[in-house]
Amino acid sequence: MFCLKTVKAHTWVNAEILLKRLLSNRRLRSTVTSSSTTRPEKTDHGRNRSGAQRASARLQSLGKSGRAGRDRTNSSSAANEISVDFEQSKEAYRSKDSLELLRSLVVFKLCSYDFLVDKNEEIMDLGKTILGQKVFDQLMKMTFYGQFVAGEDHISIKPLIQKNQAFGVGSVLDYSVEEDISQKEENQKESSSVSAEGKGSLGEGYREKNYEAGKQLGDSQREVIGTCTYFYADEAKCDQHMETFMKCIKASGGSSIDGFSAIKMTALGRPQLLLRFSEVLVKWQRFFTFLASQQDGMEASEQRLELTQLQELMIKLGAEGDFHGWFTRKKGESAGCIDILDWNSLIDDRANTSDLLLAPNVKLDKLEPLLKNFTIEDENQIKRTLERLDVLAKCALENGVRLMVDAEQTYFQPAISKLTLDSQRIYNREKPVVFNTYQCYLKEAYKNVTMDVELSRREGWCFAAKLVRGAYMYQERERAKEFRYEDPINPNYESTSTMYHRCLDFVLDEIALNRKANVMVASHNEDTIKYTLKRMNELGLLPAENKVFFGQLLGMCDQISFPLGQAGFPVYKYVPYGPVSEVMPYLSRRAQENRGFMKGAQKERELLWKELKRRLVSGELLYRPVY
Repeated sequence: MFCLKTVKAHTWVNAEILLKRLLSNRRLRSTVTSSSTTRPEKTDHGRNRSGAQRASARLQSLGKSGRAGRDRTNSSSAANEISVDFEQSKEAYRSKDSLELLRSLVVFKLCSYDFLVDKNEEIMDLGKTILGQKVFDQLMKMTFYGQFVAGEDHISIKPLIQKNQAFGVGSVLDYSVEEDISQKEENQKESSSVSAEGKGSLGEGYREKNYEAGKQLGDSQREVIGTCTYFYADEAKCDQHMETFMKCIKASGGSSIDGFSAIKMTALGRPQLLLRFSEVLVKWQRFFTFLASQQDGMEASEQRLELTQLQELMIKLGAEGDFHGWFTRKKGESAGCIDILDWNSLIDDRANTSDLLLAPNVKLDKLEPLLKNFTIEDENQIKRTLERLDVLAKCALENGVRLMVDAEQTYFQPAISKLTLDSQRIYNREKPVVFNTYQCYLKEAYKNVTMDVELSRREGWCFAAKLVRGAYMYQERERAKEFRYEDPINPNYESTSTMYHRCLDFVLDEIALNRKANVMVASHNEDTIKYTLKRMNELGLLPAENKVFFGQLLGMCDQISFPLGQAGFPVYKYVPYGPVSEVMPYLSRRAQENRGFMKGAQKERELLWKELKRRLVSGELLYRPVY
């Protein structure tokens, strides 16, 4: 739990009004490029074409790509189509003995009761008090721990990994030890780093509304555990986390072929610094968005600023840096206009562009350094975080493992994505090694996906993503309501599914265009899985190409995972492991996150009962998987 400054709900509104007044007084409207201004018809491989032109070209290319995919197989479209039956309980549960099926039924039923989910920590504490730690641990292994966790260490998890692999399902290993960061004394130490920051700057107003967090990230231990954020003690602790992740990567490489290993960025660096860096990134992007705001109706990646006029504007606002010269040297002859990705590149080279990294402070009515509150030590900590990620990426590459960077809370995520992209630039040149995670319950998910795909296309590396619906909905909404900022989450499950399919469609189209993009469809929603299979058939994407992966949590949706694996699709189980007592916070968080799914898992329970009854009638109740 960290202490943050409280920002009033009307701060952003007032800041935007003041910014408009400030820039209007300095003749902004005469210098910002509008959609009707003259700009190159086609520069830098067509990046400045209109959205309509690009959409048309994309559709034409997709048609050619789809036909080419079908031509490569020398067969008809119907022959290429692969369908998967998710109704066959016998095939879905071939890897499970009857006791495992019974355990699944019991656990799913218990998880469907709100009272047990809401009070899970108190119930577990009471259980430990009554039964003692040893008996309680054994009970957990027979129930919840045994259902959702593979084992205590990288040795004990091997049998389960090998069994799943024998039935066509791979593994995403995750050492799921989560720490309690709600200790008040540590809270005060961590929060002291931000207490000295200045107040009243436009930077606060320019934050994404969900950064206006208030005084704390949470008011109780329960809220903070739900965030699954690592507590920052010191740099040595971050190094220990890195060593733990390296063991996980090596265990993945030694246990399965083409496996994944999951990491969390808050374990590799100071979370409070990630939050502050996220604020800087969002402030910088908001400044560009406002400057380009006259181009109504354009996607973020389509917005443009004419460079000569931008230079004139910044001089009028008091800047002394040579924006025109910097972008001209970087882009060469194509430097007529810049977009959001060009704009963000100034931060990539921030060691040499401090005179260009400026943002308005409407209270002082002038521009000020964007990184004015960043010290040399702050910058060094960011570098060390990136160095740890670099070590892990190298380890993954050496062990034939792909590294999956998990998404975290929205107030950390811009910095997490930025560091992940920096790693992808290096390690995804030839093949996908580092995967970023996109949470589609966020309203800005599509913008983030499209911008990162465009960046990968320009720079020539393999885009690699895991698409999830999201894991922090309850916490994010409670904070938005408490601190009166706009809810960053889509309004309902249907709109989240629409966003998920929209992002998925974009990435699948990109795969069909150049075969360099990669995506893991991490979903327990059967309709989403069926939709993905349908789109793969339409685009001529074959399972053997290993461009589209599927993922589900261990202990959930076996009726989806195993039929996919047996049909030849690359599918993976997210496999947590760790000591019982230390993994309980993970189990508590999963219970909170998946309460909606557990309550609605009627079909899975029906299939489990169906298979148990079939085994009973056929005399196979003592069935043991053979592999």
